[in-house]
Parts: sequence; structure tokens; C-alpha cells
Amino acid sequence: MSTSSPEAVKKLLENMQTDLRSLSMECKKKFPPVKEAAESGIVKIKTIAARNTDILAALKENSSEVVQPFLMGCGTKEPKITQLCLAAIQRLMSHEVVSEAAAGNIINMLWQLMENGLEELKLLQTVLVLLTTNTVVHDEVLSKAIVLCFRLHFTKDNITNNTAAATVRQVVTVVFERMVAEDERFKGIVEQPPPVQGNTNRRSVSTLRPSAKDAYMLFQDLCQLVNADAPYWLVGMTEMTRTFGLELLESVLNDFPGVFLQHQEFSFLLKERVCPLVIKLFSPNIKFRQGSSSAASPAPVEKPYFPICMRLLRVVSVLIKHFYSLLVTECEIFLSLLVKFLDGEKPQWLRAVAVESVHRLCVQPHLLRSFCQSYDMKQHSTKVFRDIVNALGSFIQSLFIVPNVGNAAAVSAPAAQGGPGTGGVSGTLTTQAAFEYRGTWIPLMTVSVQGSAKATYLEMLDKVEPPSIPEGYAMSVAFSALLDLVRGITSMIERELAMEEEAAAEFREAHPDQEWKPQPGENDQRERAHLVWEEMVSACWCGLLAALSLLLDASTDETATENILKAELTMASLCGRLGLVTPRDAFITAICKASLPPHYALTVLSSNTANLSSKAYSIQGQSVQIISPSSESHQQVVAVGQPLTAQPQVYIPTLLHFLTFLSQHLVWILGLKPGVGGALKPGRAVEGPSTVLTTAVMTDLPVISNILSRLFESSQYLDDVSLHHLINALCSLSLEAMEMAYGNNKEPSLFAVAKLLETGLVNMDRIEILWRPLTGHLLEVCQHPNSRMREWGAEALTALIKAGLAYKHDPPLAQNQRLQLLLLNPLKELSNVLHADIRQKQLECVLQILQSQGDSLGPGWPLVLGVIGAIRNDQGESLIRTAFQCLQLVVTDFLPTMPCTCLQIVVDVAGSFGLQNQELNISLTSIGLLWNISDYFFQRGEAITQELEREEEALQKQAQERGETLNRPFHPAPPFDCLWLCLYAKLGELCVDPRPAVRKSAGQTLFSTIAAHGTLLQQPTWHIVVWKVLFQLLDCVRTSSTTADKEKIESGGGNILIHHSRDTAEKQWAETWVLTLAGVARIFNTRRYLLQQLGDFFEAWEVLLNHIQSAALSKNNEVSLAALKSFQEILQIVTPVKDSDKAGDALAAMGVPPVLIDPLSASGPGRPLVRSDSLVERLTRYNGAELQAPPPGEESALEDSALWWSAWNTWYRTGTDSTRPPSGPTEKLSFIPSQPFLTALIQIFPALYQHIKANFSMEDLKKLGVILHGAVSVPISSDASPFILPSYTEAVLTSLQEAVLTALDVLQKAICVGPENLQVMYPAIFEQLLLFVEFSCKPPQYGRMETKHVANAKYNQAEWVALNYVPFAERSLEVVVDLYHKTACHKAVINEKVLQNIIKTLRMPLGLKYACPSESTWKLAVSSLLKVLSIGLPVARQHASSGKFDTMWPELASAFEDFLFTKSTPPDNLSIQEFQKNEAIDVEVVQLISTEILPFANFIPKDFVGQIMTMLNKGSIHSQSPSFTEAEIDVRMRENFSKVCFETLLQFSFSNKVSTPQEGYISRMALSVLLKRSQDVLRRYVEDERLSGRCPLPRQQVTEIIFVLKAISTLMDSLKKTQPENVDGNTWAQVIALYPTLVECITCSSSEVSSALKEALGPFKDFMQPPVSKVQNGES
Repeated sequence: MSTSSPEAVKKLLENMQTDLRSLSMECKKKFPPVKEAAESGIVKIKTIAARNTDILAALKENSSEVVQPFLMGCGTKEPKITQLCLAAIQRLMSHEVVSEAAAGNIINMLWQLMENGLEELKLLQTVLVLLTTNTVVHDEVLSKAIVLCFRLHFTKDNITNNTAAATVRQVVTVVFERMVAEDERFKGIVEQPPPVQGNTNRRSVSTLRPSAKDAYMLFQDLCQLVNADAPYWLVGMTEMTRTFGLELLESVLNDFPGVFLQHQEFSFLLKERVCPLVIKLFSPNIKFRQGSSSAASPAPVEKPYFPICMRLLRVVSVLIKHFYSLLVTECEIFLSLLVKFLDGEKPQWLRAVAVESVHRLCVQPHLLRSFCQSYDMKQHSTKVFRDIVNALGSFIQSLFIVPNVGNAAAVSAPAAQGGPGTGGVSGTLTTQAAFEYRGTWIPLMTVSVQGSAKATYLEMLDKVEPPSIPEGYAMSVAFSALLDLVRGITSMIERELAMEEEAAAEFREAHPDQEWKPQPGENDQRERAHLVWEEMVSACWCGLLAALSLLLDASTDETATENILKAELTMASLCGRLGLVTPRDAFITAICKASLPPHYALTVLSSNTANLSSKAYSIQGQSVQIISPSSESHQQVVAVGQPLTAQPQVYIPTLLHFLTFLSQHLVWILGLKPGVGGALKPGRAVEGPSTVLTTAVMTDLPVISNILSRLFESSQYLDDVSLHHLINALCSLSLEAMEMAYGNNKEPSLFAVAKLLETGLVNMDRIEILWRPLTGHLLEVCQHPNSRMREWGAEALTALIKAGLAYKHDPPLAQNQRLQLLLLNPLKELSNVLHADIRQKQLECVLQILQSQGDSLGPGWPLVLGVIGAIRNDQGESLIRTAFQCLQLVVTDFLPTMPCTCLQIVVDVAGSFGLQNQELNISLTSIGLLWNISDYFFQRGEAITQELEREEEALQKQAQERGETLNRPFHPAPPFDCLWLCLYAKLGELCVDPRPAVRKSAGQTLFSTIAAHGTLLQQPTWHIVVWKVLFQLLDCVRTSSTTADKEKIESGGGNILIHHSRDTAEKQWAETWVLTLAGVARIFNTRRYLLQQLGDFFEAWEVLLNHIQSAALSKNNEVSLAALKSFQEILQIVTPVKDSDKAGDALAAMGVPPVLIDPLSASGPGRPLVRSDSLVERLTRYNGAELQAPPPGEESALEDSALWWSAWNTWYRTGTDSTRPPSGPTEKLSFIPSQPFLTALIQIFPALYQHIKANFSMEDLKKLGVILHGAVSVPISSDASPFILPSYTEAVLTSLQEAVLTALDVLQKAICVGPENLQVMYPAIFEQLLLFVEFSCKPPQYGRMETKHVANAKYNQAEWVALNYVPFAERSLEVVVDLYHKTACHKAVINEKVLQNIIKTLRMPLGLKYACPSESTWKLAVSSLLKVLSIGLPVARQHASSGKFDTMWPELASAFEDFLFTKSTPPDNLSIQEFQKNEAIDVEVVQLISTEILPFANFIPKDFVGQIMTMLNKGSIHSQSPSFTEAEIDVRMRENFSKVCFETLLQFSFSNKVSTPQEGYISRMALSVLLKRSQDVLRRYVEDERLSGRCPLPRQQVTEIIFVLKAISTLMDSLKKTQPENVDGNTWAQVIALYPTLVECITCSSSEVSSALKEALGPFKDFMQPPVSKVQNGES
């Protein structure tokens, strides 16, 4: 809320009335006049408020009356009333309603209070409010107010004093602020004040405006007071202190410099009053010498007084800072005084404040420039600037030379002093930054932030006694002053130089054709500026150098040392920019010298730089010598003889040598290690006396390393010659370091190497100039035996190469192949270094180059690939792994970008990774890469072909010009094909690697690539593929496999288990052989037509078959079986549709019926020829190279048959060798072919036979038979038998047996449909089959091997087991019957006595009967015999006359005999049902005899018939076996059989068809035997019955008698049926003779016998008739 707002006014009025009421209340009793005044005041205020609109203005007008009551109140001197009144007055003042008159009254009243010592603080407050709120107080009133404050400052009360002091300061400020405000108001109005010439009237200055006049009077009186004179204006002052006066003066000068600079009156005061005053006050300080006794001087010298002196120096600082331009001469005096104060004889505190003042100057470079311009550049003037710098130097020197009292003792205990500026560290033992020189130890403190001069003692305004200066404070300030001086000057000059350059650059941009020249005026100005700069540097460099060198020597603090070096460096650089050669070189030399340990024999400097080592410089025509800091002199500069001039030309190489040498030592001392790009980084401190570093040093090492880096970066500004000098210097240093590092385990010096790298990097734009010496040397370093040394050599070299490739050269590298190869060459050279760490670096470099510049390598590819491929097995895994990463990157990303001529190198390199034996995974992955490469060839085939052919033409041309022949691998083949051949050859090498996994992978890849991409090859190239790649590979694999070690390989590495099928090298090679053979066979199969067009296909075929044969006969199941699979593959070739159905689709699309074009069957009736030229053409046109049509005509058929017969011979040789049983004793048995192998072998035959059947001869059939028989006879190893035979009990054929039968079946079918001449082979087939039938009872032998029967084999023992041949034999028998069924009438079958052979073979199982290994055998034999006879006997009868069957009959008779009356007994466990079934079979045989043989007896030899009759007779008599139980006897007696025999016998005995007497005789003979036998049985029975009494006879005897009785009744029946004339009389007699015997049996007790007897006696009734008379002569 503002003081003039209505609310504020209202409040003011209320407050005033309240105040007046309170006043009247307070004064009611004691001071009635005051009470009345107060009450009238209330009335007065009310009337003002009522009458006026602008109340505040009205109040101001009447303020004297309004204030009156309050003034009267103050007059009472009652504290309570006074306070109330003062508060009310202050309120009025703050609302600015006090007029000038009222203000005067108020001041007078305050003065009275002051004199009475009442309410002093309130008084001060009131004065302040009065003066600050408005400007009504002027002239005498103002002065009275100010004096009042001064008076209060000197009371006894401390609080009042301080408050008064503050008030005085504020009032003084207010006075000057009013003047400034006044000037602002009148700024626009130009006045011409009359020139003031030595104004004598000090009291009033008529030319000034009111506020200015006040200010002038005030300032003038302050000067008077300080000078201890009476004031003109401040009347009533009683006392004043000089210190307070100086403070006020300083504050005015500092806060209002404008006032003095704008108003001449004030400038005059400065010149005439202030400066003389200051100089006068300084005099005690100037004259005083510390330590000079007062007795020696004529008059006692006034001692310098710290508070005054310090304030004077503050004033001087302000004067110089703000009014230097006004007070040039005076400032010269001040500055000279300052310099004097630094003198060693002055008191410590004086020197400290002086040095602080100098520091204040040093942070103002523009001021320093003015000094230089005003003094140093004027002819007869003091060289102030130079003196200041030199004084600082001397001051620093004197601190070391004239030690403070007790300073020397402090060396032993450098504890931080707890004085101001030490950062508050007190008493703790910290390692403090300090300078130490010749036993003088001076601590270094943080005095101020760089670039600002924050003083400590100049600010001690409250101290009266000189303070104790902490040790090292003065040194610290002087040191800061030096650094700030250097920093200020250089930054100022640099900035102005930069602006100049900017102007020039802008001009050049605007006018590129013109050269920049400054404007005429500007030019002088510019030159003047340059002169000033040069003068400044010339003036200060000697002093700076001396001081800095000394400090550098003495410094024990990293930061200080760094700052000093920075300062020296900055100066050197500035001198360089200004073209001041001598100072520049001096600073550089100083830095160099400082960088060496003290008393170091600096050989480098001594030779060429004698002119420098004397450290003599010419300064402004006179020679001066810088006194080395060690000299005891107090003076800075002394004149010596003639000036020496340095020669920069000599200087440069020497300086370079020196610098490099020096830097190396620095690095060595600090233990820096090279980092990226050659910069040096702190490494671990190397133990040794010279190199134990403090942690403080360690933290600053980065700074040093940066400085060193910058030094070498500057080499980019050297010309070419100097650059060479630098490189040579570094190389020679490096050679020394290498010498030192031989046979020495200490850390080598890597400095030279690091800096060679850095120099190379910064000079990349002209790298060609220095590349060879640089890299040549680094390559030497790379071969050094010290690992650190060579590691850094390699690091440097690879970094340079990478940088060189990455650098944007002009012209770019892509167009500058020479440069690119130059840059890459050292990388290649590194391959010759044998150290693994170097190769590792080299390969990492290659990897990075590929990642960053891989796309633009172009002609550099061969080099890069050469490096990647330069791997050796002795290098260790990690190297190979890194190199392989590079290769992977190349193959995945860069194949398209590299020249096609490099692709072959890529293949070679990938191959070499496959062959390395350090890392199996890499070998395997590299094979994968080869597959990727092949894929790339396939996809980019056309582009690659074109580029390679262009290249080829160019090479061809070059070769012709030189008169040489073009020499490249696989030359005649076209270049693209050569690329493929190289790939195949590499994979071929890998296929015979010692490691199985590599072989396997390579093999698969090789055959896959040939299969997938072979179509790209031209036809002649296939010739090379077949002979040079595939067959060569097969040869190698065969050789390796056959010579492989059979020792068991222990599981590798403990954690990898090897399967037993791969646990020897031989087994592992077997797998390879399998793979290779299969692959080659597949190629022969799929690329058949293409290969057939090569001239030597037949030879290739023979070679392949030879390989298949040797594999099949190898003593390894896996290989041999696989060989047969390959054999099968090349035989079963169908349509020439490759890998896909493309051709089929194409044919279908053309509407060709999908008939198999089977080019491998001979051109016979079974070979469909769907061939027309147009079709072949169309196929070729539609499918290009995908489908090669077979060549037309008969030659192909002839050629085919030759191929097939070649295959047959291979098969025959393989079969014979593999199935031939071992001849020697079985212990030596090494290898027996496995069942799957034999099965596969036999299964090949049917397919093969299809192609050779036309010329298949009997001879061949015999060969086949031998093989089949051999194959079936081979036993199985017991551990394999459970897999081949499900179990012994199951009647199953093994697949081998199936195959054998199939082979015979194929043959038989072929003979069946073949021409007549083939049918002679039938008997041979029968013979073969019958051999197999015999196996059922007599398993085959395999050499002399002992085999166990399969049922007794123990699976876990290594023994050989004969197979269960029964099912096979039985199946063979079925086949025989079947075949005989078809072929019984064939001439050959009849001629070759096949039927006889069949019967002869069947005799064995028939004779064994129950003794057969399997019961089914004899049953099948019987049924087969019956079937065969049913077919064969009619044929035999037909050809009876020819005698071709004569030998068969006896065989047949023997067969019947052996079977019907077998020697083997039936097993005990045979059931009755079974027995009955078996009897039924016997009955069948007899029936066959009765139907098929006996009816045709006249066509059959008599002997045979006789044998048959004897047999029937034998069967008809019931022969019992004594082992039967009573219950079974009935059945076991073969009653049925006997009955049938008997009936047959009888039937044929009495048949009327008897053609010859011989036959009848046989029948009769048989009957008489039968009857005689019956008679015997009956008689024996009767006797036994009689003898036995009551005991029953044995059951079998009873049975026998019953059977005889039945036979008799049967005979009687038969005789009845027979024609009487057919019966012999003798027979009748025998029959009748039985009768009595029968009658005797009537007494038997057995009911069964009785009933049988009844049946036997019944027929005899026919004989009971009278005999007929004999007939004679035809009559009865």
C-alpha cells in the first residue's frame, strides 16, 4: 500500500490524532503547555483534513505547526514522552509531510537531545529516516545532521558508536547518491561551467548544484579531517579518527567514481587534496627500516601504523583502479611506493598488505596494459610495469633468501598453520602444498580463486595492532599474483588476436579474391596494439621467468607445479604468437630444464644449444643474465657482456631431440604408460628409487600426459623436413629403449613408440611422407623379445593403420590404390612375426578394419585375406578364433563388395581354417562358411562369370605380351568353373582330415554343393570333378581307412563319451568311407547323362565299381553294407528327373504321357522307347541344363550292357569273396559278413539281373548258386541273433532268406517268359532249391566253424549261431512243389531227373519223421511228395519207355518204406488226437499207392511193385508197440492203417486185372504169408488162454487176437467178392485149415474175443455145401 493512497492517508490522520491524545494524556499533570499544544494540534489536523482535498500537501505546508507539539514533548526530556514524540515524528517523515523549516526545527531539537545524551539510538534512526525519505534537508541543516551522527560515533557506549558509524557511512552515501540523482535529472541540459582555476574559496563552489555542493563540501571536509585540519562545513565536530576518515574516503571513491570523473571540481579535489594527503600519510612507512635501531638515525622515526597503512593501501588501490587516467603521475608515485613496500626490510605485515595490493593490480590486465603504455613505453619514465613484475620476483626470492624468524625451523615440522587462508586446517599433520628451497620451507595456502584478488589483511578493518602473518601467506599471494598476471596478460592478448583473425576471416569470406588489409586508421591502431603487447611481454618475461623457475625448483606440490608449468607454457606460446623468439625459447628451455631431475647430466643440451644453456638474453639492447634461483643475490637483473642471438634453424632439430629425450625421461620418472592413440596414462608405479610416486602426483598424471600429447600434436605445424627430424629423433630414442629392454625384466620405455604413434596420427594428411620410416621402425619393435615393448609396437602400428584407412584422404583411398596398399602393407608384414600376442593385435586390427572400412577395401582385399589366412597350428586357439571371426565377417558381409578375383583366396582361407587342428568347432564352422560361399557363387553366378572373364582376358593379354602361358590352377577350365573346382578341392582336402567330425561335415558339404550347384559347371569341367576331385578323394579315403589304427580310443577329455561304434580310428574312418562312397554314387546317379557324354564314362564306371567292391569287401560291417547301398543306388536309375520333378512337370505341361524313360534296360521288347528328336529338343529347351537327354540309338544300349556286365562282375566278385567260408581253423576267424550285408548283396541281384538277363548263361547261374548257398550258410553272431530272429519258436524267414528266394523267383519268372534256350536252367534252380530243402534236417556248415543251435545260444557270449533253417527249407520246398507244378513236362526237367532228385531230397525228412528238428517238416514233406507225385507220376508213366525215370522207382520205394515204417518213435507226449492225425497221413500215402501206382502196374517196373506189395503186407499185419498203455492200445495199433493196407493188398491180390502170372504170384505169396501168420497167432492164443487159468491175458495179446480175427473176416469178405477163378486152390485149403483153430478159441473168456470170433466164423457157412463132382470132358 503506497503512502499516498486514501487508506494510508486516513490511517496517518488517525495515528497522528492517537499520538497527540497519548501525548496530552502523558503531559496532563507535569507539562500542561505540552498538553494544550497537543490538543490544539488535534484540532489543527481535523481542520486540515476537513478543508483540503490533497491532505498530504496541506499537512506539509502546515508541518511546522503540526510538528510543534511533538518537539515540545521532546523538550520535556522525559524518556517515555520523548520516545512517543520521536516515533510520531518518524511517522510524519516517512509520509514525506515535513517541510524544510520543520526539518530544521527537528534537527535542532535532535541536537539538543544529543547534547543531553538522551535516546541516542532513536536520534540516529530519526536522522536517517529524515535524510533518506526526502531531500528537504540541505546546507547547514544537513551538515548539522551529519555532525550529530559523527558526535554520536565518539560516545562511550559501544553500541551507539557502531550504530553511529554505520549511520555516518549511510548518510555519506546518501549525500553522494543525491548528487548522482541530481546529475541524472539535469543530464539533458548542457551547461558551460566556468573553468575552475585553483579555486581558493573552499567553503562554497558556486558552479555546483545544491546536492553536488553538499557532496563537495562533505568530501572536502573529510579530507580536512583526515589531514587533522579543521573542517569548513561540518561545524561542531569535536573529534575524529584518521582510520574512520580513510574508510569513508575509500568508500566514496570506490562507490562514486563517476562523480569525480565528470565534475572538474571533484577531480581537482582528488589531485589537490587526496593524493598529497595519501603521500604524506605514507611517509612513516617509506622511511621505516625494520631492525634499524633508533639510535642510529638522527631523529626518532615514526613507526608505521597498521590500521592507517592498510587503509591507505586500500585507498591507493581504488585510486589506481578508477582514476588512473586522471592521476597518471600520482599513480606512478603510488606504484613505486608499493614496489618499495615489498622490500625485505619492511615489517612482515606491511609486505603482506603490499603484496595483496599488487595482487589486486595483477588481476586487471587492462590496467597493466595502461601502465605499460603510460610508463614503460615513455622515454624518460620509470619502467613501472617491469618493476612490478621484477619486484614480485625479488619478493619471492627474498622470502627464500631472508627467512622469517623461526622459518628455518619449520622445515622439520610442516604442519599446516591455522591462520587465515589455510582453509581452516589447524594442527593436523597433512601433507601440505609447499615450496622448499635450500632448507627453507614455505607452505602454500589457498588465498583466492584464480583471477580474483581476495585479500585477507586489507580487509582487517577492526584490527589495531598489526596481525601475525601466517608463514607462507605472503608467498602464496605473490605466487597467485604471478599466475594471475600471466593468465590475464595472455588471455587479453589472445582474445584481441582472435578478434583480429576473425575480422580477417570474415573479410576473406566476403571477398575471397582480395587479401585482407586493415583500414588505414585501423592499421596504425593495430600496429600500436601489437607494439604494446610486445612491450608488455618484453618488460615482464625476465622477471616472470626468474620467479617461475625458482618456484618450479622449490615446488613440492603437484598443482602448484602444474600451474607454474602452465604459466611458462602460456608465456612461451604467447611469445611464439607475437614472434618474440628469444623469450619463447627461454621459456621452453626453462620447462625442459625443469623436467629433468636436479643435477642431471643433460648431454642433449650441451652440444648444439650452448647459446641457450648460458641463459643469456638481450633485453632492450643490454644483456642481462637471469640469476639462477640458486644464486644468493637479492637483485633480479644484472648486466653482463654482449648479447647472444639464437639461431632457430639449428634450434629446431636439436630442440626436437631434446624435447623427445626430455619427455621420455619425464614419462619414465612418472611411470606413465601409453594409452589409446599414443597418449600417456598413469600406469602402476614401477618400483625403484626414482619412481616411487606419491598419491598426490598420481592424481595429476593425466594433466602431464595431456601436456605431452599436446606437445606432439603440434608436430602437425612442422614442415616436412622438421617432421622427419622428429621421427628420426623418436626412432633413435626408441632404438635406445629397445637396446635397454633386451634381457632386462624391467618395464621398458614405451615413450618413443607412443609418441611415434601420436605424431603419425596428427600428421595423417601427409602420411605418405613418414609412413615407411614410421612403420618400418614399429615393425622392428613388434619383434622385440620384451612383451610390453612389442605389445606397444603392435598397438601403435595397428592404430596407425586403422587411422590411416579411416582418414578422409584427398583424393580418397578408393581412387588412390597405391596409398591404400601402402597403408595395409605393414599389416601384412606383421604376419611374419612369430609372437602370438602380436598376431592377436594384428587380427583384432583386421576385425576392426573390416567392421569400419570393409566396404571400401577394394584392391586391399588380397592383403587383408592374406593376413586372416596366415594361421598356423602352433599359434594357439585364441588367435585362430580371432582370425576366424574376421573370416566370418568377410563371408557374411563382404563377398559382394570384393573383387571376384579375391573369391578364390576366400575359399583358400576358409579351407585353411578347416584344416587347422587347434579348435574343432572352428573347423566345422569354416566348412559351413564354404557352403555359404558356394551358395553365393550360385546366386551371383552370372556377375562373377562376367567379371572373371574380363579379368582373364586382361591377364591373357599380359601373358601374351610377355610371351608366357597363363598359369592358374585347373587352367583349361573357364575361370568361374575354376572357382568351383578350387572350392571342391578344398572340401576334398577337408574330407581326409584326421578328425572324424571334420571329415563328416566336409563330405556332406562337398556332395551337397556338387548336387545343388553342379549344373553351373560346363561339361568338360565335370571330367576334372570326377577324376581329380571325386576319385582322388575316394582313393585317399580308402587308403586311410585300410591303414587306420585299430587301437581303442579312450573317451576324450573325460566328459565326452565315445560310442563303441566309433571308438577306434578305423571305425571313425569307416564312417568317412561310407559317406564319401555314398556321395560319389549319388552324383553318378543324378548326373548320369551329363557324365555319360564325357568320353571316358566307362572307365569312370569301372573305377567306381572297383571302389564299391573294395568297400564291400572291407572287414567292416558298416562300410561293406554302405558300399552295397551305393551299389544299389547306381543300379536303380530311373527317369532322368533331377532332384525334383521339374522335368516331369515340363513333360506333363507339353502333354507328353508320363512314361518312364528307362535308359538302363537293354533295348529289348520290355523297353519302351518314347523318344523323338522333337521331344529331346523340347526337353532340353524347356529345362536347359537341368535335364540332359540320353544319346539316341543303339550305341547307348550296347554301352549300357557293357556297364551292366561290369556291374555283374563286381557283384559276383564281391559275393564270392564275402560268402566264401574260411578255410583255416576257426580260431583265426577274423571277419564274418553280417546278415544285413548279405541281405543287401542278394537284394541287388534282381535289379541287376533285369539288365543282364539277355546274356545270362548257365555258367552265371552256377556262380549265382554258389553265392546264394554261401550267403545262406553264414552264421550269425550270438549278440546279433535276437535282432534278426524274433524268437526261435516263431517260424519266420530272415530277410536274407527272403532275398535268396526272391532272387531265385526272379530267375524262374524270367526263364518262364524267356526264350526256349533259357529253360535248360530249370534243373539248376531245382537243384539249388533242393539244397536249401535239405537244410531242414541238416543245417549247412560254414567252413570248419563250430556253430551252436540257435535255441542253445547265450546272447551275451561271443559265439556263432546257426540260424533256424526250418522255415527257409520249408519255404524252399513249397517253391519246389510250385515250380515243379509248372515245369514237370519241360524237356530239361525230365532229362535232368528232377523228380528223382526231389524224391531223393524228401527221403531225408520222411525217413527221420519224428526225429526231424521240426514236426512241420515231415508233414510238409509228405504233402509235397504227394503233390509232386500226383503231377510227376503221369509224366513218368508217359516216358516209361525212354528209361529216363528208371532210377526214380527204387528211390520212391525207399521213400515210402522209410516213411511208413519209420525207425523213430513218436514222442511220449503225443496226444491221441495227434496220433490219429498222423495215422491219417500214413493212410493217405497208402491210398496214393492204391490209386496212382498199383492200378498202372503194367507201366511200372516189377521190382517196384513187389516192394510195394511187401510193404503193404508188412503194414497189414498189426505190429504193436509194447510201450502203449491199455487204454490207448486200441488207437496206437494203427488199426486204420493196417486195415487200409490189408484191403489194398487184398484188392490187388484178387484183382482180375492181373496181367501177368508174375503179378498173381506176388499176390498169392502175400496171402499165404498172411494166413500162415494168422494160424500162428490163434494157436498161441489158445495155449496161453488154457495156461492162464483164471488170470486175464495181457491186453496187447487180446488186441492182437482180435485184429487177427477181424483180418480173417475181412479176408473171407474179399474172397467172396473175388471171381472164383482168380483164387488159387492152395489159398482155399489154407483158409479152411483155419476153421478148427477158430473153433478151439470158443472157450475163451474175453467177451471182445468172443464177438470177433463170432464175426470170423460167420462167413464159413459159405463153405458148408456138398462138394461138386469133378468135370471130365466137359461134362459133370
